[in-house]
Amino acid sequence: MSIVSFRSAFIVAAVIAVVGWLTVDNARAAATKDIVATASGAGQFNTLVAAVQAAGLVETLQGEGPFTVFAPTDAAFAKLPEGTVESLLKPENKDQLVAILTYHVVPGKVTSADIAGKKLDADTVEGQAIAIDATDGVKVNDATVVGADVMASNGVIHVIDTVLLPK
Repeated sequence: MSIVSFRSAFIVAAVIAVVGWLTVDNARAAATKDIVATASGAGQFNTLVAAVQAAGLVETLQGEGPFTVFAPTDAAFAKLPEGTVESLLKPENKDQLVAILTYHVVPGKVTSADIAGKKLDADTVEGQAIAIDATDGVKVNDATVVGADVMASNGVIHVIDTVLLPK
């Protein structure tokens, strides 16, 4: 092997090592953030974070957990009838908002690998069960999981395209 090809191989190996280290380091850093911080930093959960704040659930979702959160995106909230979000954020509707938000949370850490190929009901923090169907993609009630296994230090977030509403 010539000095030039050895040097090239060494540089390539060094770059791969640094990229791998940064990827692992970034994953480790992401997993050190709690659910609220992870959602806040994602950029697609602004409405959810505002609702969690209005409902007084920030400390709970920053707690030890673990929690599984089916997190509706801003686009999911935008699909609700006009004025719904604004109404829910009012102090007089806090109980209803808490019920809706806690209906998106399952105690424990449930990853996509845990439910792959299964149909099951999972009890939510709100008290009612949600139907999870992971036999062909993943559906939670009428919502589709569009992003799975976003790890946080105190649980996992699964991104959904529709706001879940308790009965």
